[in-house]
Amino acid sequence: MNRSPTRLRVPAPGRVPHRAAALIASLCAAGLLAGCMPLALTGMATAALVASDRRTLGAQTEDQSIELKGNTALAEKLPAAKGVSITSYNRKVLLTGQVPDADTKTRAARLVGELPNVRGVENEITVAARTGVGSYASDVGLTTRVKAAMIGVKDLPADNVKVVSEAGVVYLMGLVSRAEGDLAAKTAARVSGVTRVVTVFEYLP
Repeated sequence: MNRSPTRLRVPAPGRVPHRAAALIASLCAAGLLAGCMPLALTGMATAALVASDRRTLGAQTEDQSIELKGNTALAEKLPAAKGVSITSYNRKVLLTGQVPDADTKTRAARLVGELPNVRGVENEITVAARTGVGSYASDVGLTTRVKAAMIGVKDLPADNVKVVSEAGVVYLMGLVSRAEGDLAAKTAARVSGVTRVVTVFEYLP
C-alpha cells in the first residue's frame, strides 16, 4: 500500500509552536520524517565515540583548538612551514610533513609549543621537498588500512589509537597501556605499504 508523503507546515523562524515541535519530535522518533534518522544515527555515533574516548571532553575540545591555532600560527608567522601537519592528542602535539631547512623545522616546533595548553611537541618534520597530491592520497589510504586492521583485534582499543601517516611512515598516538601500544604497533607494521611505525603514545599508569 502506498503511503502519501508526510507534509508539515513550517512556521516562521523562531516561532515553532509547542504542539508542532512535539509532532516533529514524534515523527522523528517513528522514523517518518526524511533526514531525522541519519541525523539521529550520526548523533548516536558521535556520542558513542566521545564516550569511548579516554581523553576528557575538555581535552578533546582543546586538541581541536590546538590544531586550529597551530595551523593559524604557522600560516601567519612561518609561511615556509606550509607543508607541516599538526596533530594534537591529549594536548600533546605531533608535527609531521616537510620543510625546506632545519631552521624552519625548529621554529615550527617552538611556535606550536608556545600555544596555550600544549604539554609537549614531538617534532617529526623532515627537511625535504614537499610531497605532492599523489603522496597525500597514498597516506590517506594507508591510514584507512591501518585503522581497519586494528578494528576487531582482541585487547586493542582501536578507538583510542590515533593514526597519522606521512610518506609511508605511520605514527601512532593515544592513551594506552604498554601492552595495548605494543599490539597496535605490531598490527600497524603488518599492513601493506607501511615502511616504518613510530609510537608517540602516552602510557596509562
